[in-house]
Amino acid sequence: MILAANPYWGKNFFQVLGVWMSRLWGMLTGQLSLHDLAPDDIQIIVLSLVALASATVGTFLVLKKMTMLANSLSHTILLGIVIAYLILIPFLENEQLSSHGISVHILLVASLITALITTLLTQFLTSVLRLQEDASTGLVFTTLFALGIVLVTAFTRNTHLGTEAIMGNVDALHSDDIKLIFWIALTNVIVIIGFFKEWQVTTFDPGFASANGFSSKCFNYFLMVITSTTVIGAFRAVGVLLVLAFLVAPVLTARLFFHRLKSLLLGSMAIGVLASVISVALSRHFLTVHHFPLSTAGLTVVSLGMIYFLALGVRLTLRRKRC
Repeated sequence: MILAANPYWGKNFFQVLGVWMSRLWGMLTGQLSLHDLAPDDIQIIVLSLVALASATVGTFLVLKKMTMLANSLSHTILLGIVIAYLILIPFLENEQLSSHGISVHILLVASLITALITTLLTQFLTSVLRLQEDASTGLVFTTLFALGIVLVTAFTRNTHLGTEAIMGNVDALHSDDIKLIFWIALTNVIVIIGFFKEWQVTTFDPGFASANGFSSKCFNYFLMVITSTTVIGAFRAVGVLLVLAFLVAPVLTARLFFHRLKSLLLGSMAIGVLASVISVALSRHFLTVHHFPLSTAGLTVVSLGMIYFLALGVRLTLRRKRC
């Protein structure tokens, strides 16, 4: 009954795109409500919102050369999730234990605390012990991530927490996940638009920003906070590791063609959304045509990589023609 009710069932790649365009129009015109969405609709919407949220913070992470710290956060947040899970085990029912049914608010708090610890430890090693920034970042994130892995393997063997924390589970998404990532994406956009000049100045000219009373360090901490909420918002869909591709790949691709900040932001968002739609269509295609289920989150990251190399090829071709 569920399969028959799904309008995407039995469709190939191009048919999925056609159905999605039709249903997207239905959502925009009010003909389809949130409760009428098919699983594939939810997957596309959630992944697209993850892409939008990630592009807003990822653009500044790349421009500020802080992607290594973002990589650190995407790993060490696992430790916060596991600790929150272990603390709440006595209060969770058996059904919740098998599906890591932890309140997203608790996960947000845990991730923010872990992000703060990660950032402070990294800054301590860099500023006080005079380690190189990349060395201190690598030391902190490998240690905290390894501790998270140890706790996962030691205490959560009978749950899906370990696998889903790393890879996500797009098939388990529901309408509540749309609401969560929507508010995170909206918050990120508001934060970037509201402080656009400050972000711009602290990113491209920290010295000038300090002279005018804007603390680059404070904005870096602020960026880490919204990066952490973005990672935890993407947790159920793509896990805490694959989200790094959403933060970095669309921005790197957009930078091949756009050199103004606003264009870079919009281009990164568009590329992330495009990869999200393509990945869900590919996942359905492989299941329909080849009867071979593939990880939709993994396909999204692969799509982002393929789009980047395709864009790089186009960029190099155009450069040769100009020469």
